[in-house]
Amino acid sequence: MAPLLRCVAHTHIIHNATKVALVVGTILNLINQGGAVFGNDTISWPHVFLNYLVPYCVASYSAAKNELRRNED
Repeated sequence: MAPLLRCVAHTHIIHNATKVALVVGTILNLINQGGAVFGNDTISWPHVFLNYLVPYCVASYSAAKNELRRNED
């Protein structure tokens, strides 16, 4: 687990995961909270946060696992 966490903290992984999270999170927020964004509904801020956090975690985990696997070879 420690090698994975060290790998996730690499600058290039953070940078790429952040870009993925911004694109995917924005799309998810438009889909999930379209009524709040374009209408009169109330924005759910915890859901906004999660819509960005989940893609960030998935992208950084996937990149770190891939990098660790490449380093094994």
